[in-house]
Amino acid sequence: MTTSNYTKVFKQLKTKPVKLKKYKKHNAPKKRSVGAMLRKCRVCGRTHAHVSKYQLHLCRQCFRESAKELGFKKYS
Repeated sequence: MTTSNYTKVFKQLKTKPVKLKKYKKHNAPKKRSVGAMLRKCRVCGRTHAHVSKYQLHLCRQCFRESAKELGFKKYS
């Protein structure tokens, strides 16, 4: 279940507080302490193709856009 699906049900259960509490308890997304989904791009928020070298924390698309400003050169 995605996070967006999890929150969509809140409107339906707003009138039933006991069921809403139980739903939140059993269906909340798992709290994560490690893994790829914790590393997000600073600019756009993407989680895949993450460049964390030199503490950049950018996805590859945002890195390509801002590489010259950061001082990187293309060798080819």
